[in-house]
Amino acid sequence: MSQSVQIKNALISVYYKDHLEPVIQELKRLGVTIYSTGGTETFIRSLGAEVVAVEDLTSYPSILGGRVKTLHPKVFGGILARRGMEGDEQQLAQYEIPQIDLVIVDLYPFEETVKSGAAEGDVIEKIDIGGISLIRAAAKNFKDVVIVASKDDYSELENILKTQNGETSFDQRRRFAQKAFNISSHYDTAIFQYFNTEESLPVFKQSIQTSQTLRYGENPHQQGTFYGNLNAMFTKLHGKELSYNNLVDVDAAVALIDEFTDPTIAILKHTNACGIATRSFIKEAWIDALACDPVSAFGGVIIANDEVNEETAIEISKIFFEVLIAPAYTDEALRVLKEKKNRIILIRQAVELGTKQFKTLLNGVIEQDKDLVIEGPEQMTTVTDKQPTEQELKDLFFANKVVKHTKSNTVVLAKNNQLLASGVGQTSRVDALRQAIAKAESFGFDLKGAVMTSDAFFPFPDCVEIAADAGITAVLQPGGSIKDQDSINMANQKGIAMVTTGVRHFKH
Repeated sequence: MSQSVQIKNALISVYYKDHLEPVIQELKRLGVTIYSTGGTETFIRSLGAEVVAVEDLTSYPSILGGRVKTLHPKVFGGILARRGMEGDEQQLAQYEIPQIDLVIVDLYPFEETVKSGAAEGDVIEKIDIGGISLIRAAAKNFKDVVIVASKDDYSELENILKTQNGETSFDQRRRFAQKAFNISSHYDTAIFQYFNTEESLPVFKQSIQTSQTLRYGENPHQQGTFYGNLNAMFTKLHGKELSYNNLVDVDAAVALIDEFTDPTIAILKHTNACGIATRSFIKEAWIDALACDPVSAFGGVIIANDEVNEETAIEISKIFFEVLIAPAYTDEALRVLKEKKNRIILIRQAVELGTKQFKTLLNGVIEQDKDLVIEGPEQMTTVTDKQPTEQELKDLFFANKVVKHTKSNTVVLAKNNQLLASGVGQTSRVDALRQAIAKAESFGFDLKGAVMTSDAFFPFPDCVEIAADAGITAVLQPGGSIKDQDSINMANQKGIAMVTTGVRHFKH
């Protein structure tokens, strides 16, 4: 096994030439022979460095509109030849193939072209063939060859050339190969995902290039990592780094707030809303959201869908919270909010979110479509003698949004676009209702005229009876139980309205 390799010959063919000049100058200083193609060859010559055209090496021109430039034994032989192996070296000499010790190659911008909305023909042309082959060949032969497959690694290579005079260690080459295989596998995954839009092949493939090490996972004894680009989604203005549990709550908060368009604030604890209200002004939304459960709000995640002003910031600052998210803040609001150093203050950016969600389970992964459906008054079918009022329909719509984002079994009580209470994660829907009623009464809410929504049907009339006796006047449920009529009869007996939607929103 070779340990140290002196770079004598290099092949360079790149799409992105940013920050490549210092590397070229170092190779020139070291007297390295450079082979290149097309625009890269022209760029290298413009820097005053000598360069050998790949066409002169192979005796074949670039053909098929540039689709075939480097796919030739004189190129790949020089990359894949095993140094110190007599047979390989004899064939290099026989066919006059130079040993290539350094390959600097990147890939056509396939993902960027897809995101731009380009026509399929343009997308297909950005599927790199020569580049991906060169990267894999050089990475495979990392014992003898350095592969640099991204402009992000130019500075590291430049430093090696400067400090080690063109000599590389085994560990350095292996590290570059690791990065190269990461780039090539990510590229192939992106291409597959492009072609598999209708999921004609039922396979699970994901590739995310960026990551962030978290302080720990769900608990201090667990390690945690976030894979993705948080900086694209949030601008952090203040506070400590987001933790694993923060991120889980932030994800739930974003999903919930996206259901609302009028000024709304939600407070979440352990992914469930412990307070949410929609009002004409964001300050009033905060006051009424907090009123729902000021005890649970302590240490929660707060999210707003409108700019936070100074008056609102002053009110929010009266409690301890972990994270505050909003699309914007006034300068005066930020001065108030930054008074406590550990508060995490985020501006949410406009980022298109995926429509799939997945998680590890048993010895595999489960994946599903995100629940992107929500039923408004138009999808509510009245099944009782009494019709819901216009306000009750609005409140049922509001409460149904909250149900959708609350752990099952759940029951949500609401009135006038305000969450009054919810029963969360119970094994019995009756227990969930009783929990919600007890919480609402403990914080002084009058349930007379309130509405109740559920994430599943009522197979027995008990919940309807309990709700009506507490003052509830309208109920929403998916419907679909063979015993639906029992609940409908109880609603009629109690003189309250009931609607069904035909859609269930379990959240386990």
